[in-house]
Amino acid sequence: MFSETAIREIGEAAFRAGVEPALLLAVAQVESGGRSHVMVRGRAEPVIRFEGHYFDRRVAGSKRAEARAAGLASPEAGGVANPRGQAERWALFEKAARMDRKAACESVSWGLGQVMGAHWSWLGFADVEALVAEARSETAGQVRLMLRYIEKAGLKEALTARNWARFARGYNGPGYRRNQYDRKLARAYRAYAARETSGAGDLLRIGARGAAVERLQAMLCALGYPVVLDGVFGARTEMALRRFQKEAGLIADGVAGGVTWRALQNALPFRGLLRRLWGRLTGFWTRLRTDN
Repeated sequence: MFSETAIREIGEAAFRAGVEPALLLAVAQVESGGRSHVMVRGRAEPVIRFEGHYFDRRVAGSKRAEARAAGLASPEAGGVANPRGQAERWALFEKAARMDRKAACESVSWGLGQVMGAHWSWLGFADVEALVAEARSETAGQVRLMLRYIEKAGLKEALTARNWARFARGYNGPGYRRNQYDRKLARAYRAYAARETSGAGDLLRIGARGAAVERLQAMLCALGYPVVLDGVFGARTEMALRRFQKEAGLIADGVAGGVTWRALQNALPFRGLLRRLWGRLTGFWTRLRTDN
């Protein structure tokens, strides 16, 4: 599983995109093995996989022959084995980049979502370097890249519906059953969803501050209880939480404990957690600040 920091960062990006955090965490878990970054020569880098058959198609003539001789290119998928270690994979990529940087960047799957650099134009980037920069810009950049691919490929609906087979076919390819990609997604989702609703999360009440409070506020806003996203559990947040608890049939004590967290999580799929609600939060924030 990802570190607590990575889980929080991926979860925050998921809320901003209107996606249940456990869903994005599941995709990222299967694609990256639960690693948001690896240390390569003292720098935190995204996990990568170099695809030699992509590189083979992107170099030609004597350069292709040179790449094949150097073990960097092959006409067959899997013809260039990826080292087990990420430092060695980065060394392989950098060796290819010295031969043809653009082709090398396009031949790598980048970050949490393992998005191919070759998709840069299709995804609306100015060039492949812009895609690479996004993948290397902390966890949030990797999540944005993964979401960009999911949305462009028309897979967001399948993901939010937990239609694992449909999502797997679109994201992993028609051979997804061979490596049980859909089953891996389902298992990872259950693990992260159980973690979110286990009741072992933060017990929050008026006066609390921090990322957990902001997460609570984001959930309340997404469910139609607008508050300022400031990470401060004040009177307005308590009032909104009490309203939610009352309407959900809970004890309206204004404290976010295990039962309340579970109720919030369970409510999100049924209320839609639509992106357009998040888009209105800036307006809510401005209006509420004006009222104060």
